[in-house]
Amino acid sequence: MADERAEAAAPAQGAAAAAPGRGADIPGEHALWEDRTRISLQPVAAPSILGLFAFAGAAGMFGAWQVGWYGDAGTPLVMWPLLLTFGGIAQLLAGMWAYRARDGLATAMHGMWGAFWIGFGLLFMLVGMGAYPVEQAPVLGAASEGFAFWWIILAVVTALGALAALGANLVMALLLAVAAAGAGFTAAGFWTPSGWALDVGGWLLVAAAVIALYAAAAMMFENTFGRTILPTFKMRARSANVAGRRGTRPLEYRHGEPGVKIGQ
Repeated sequence: MADERAEAAAPAQGAAAAAPGRGADIPGEHALWEDRTRISLQPVAAPSILGLFAFAGAAGMFGAWQVGWYGDAGTPLVMWPLLLTFGGIAQLLAGMWAYRARDGLATAMHGMWGAFWIGFGLLFMLVGMGAYPVEQAPVLGAASEGFAFWWIILAVVTALGALAALGANLVMALLLAVAAAGAGFTAAGFWTPSGWALDVGGWLLVAAAVIALYAAAAMMFENTFGRTILPTFKMRARSANVAGRRGTRPLEYRHGEPGVKIGQ
């Protein structure tokens, strides 16, 4: 009789054995679950590589014009297509892909700045088409309280992002803090108007662009070399702050997920 019960309890040939009981804590439990778990993933590369390069291009271009390194009052009519596509659309896409990467900070920052540059591009596209009054377009050295509010919103949300980034890595926190300060001074420059505030804001935006280039390059190099080349001073993975060490220890099989090719 006991033999019959044991035979009935045994799984049929080719069927998976029963999962370990709830709360099981026995040697080899992970291996038991490993035999029964099947996960279908859609891996994505780090969206912030694209997002940070896009931010760097747009912020650097606008900040350099704001400081007076090049151009004149009509420069935005030439600048807007790249700000719309590179700084805006590319960065907004990076923010949406950051949802899939479960990165709330990148989603908020890339999404917000991407939407800002799209709005800037559309504004000057309408000006260039004659569909928007030229006299109401923002001009350096002239008061534009409405445009100043664009930068106020950017400054506040970016500052909150800088605080949140302290839990991720110090390079991102520094980048967002500098960008928030740049947006704040730019808002003051368009509100007053104030030439020195616009200059300070432009310099800070250029500085933020340089930091963004560093952060994006660090993430890209880590992805291609498989180890830290440029440290970003991560808060939860201290070993990633040492050049030459592996940046992160991903939750994956040693040889990667079967059937999934990493890279392009």
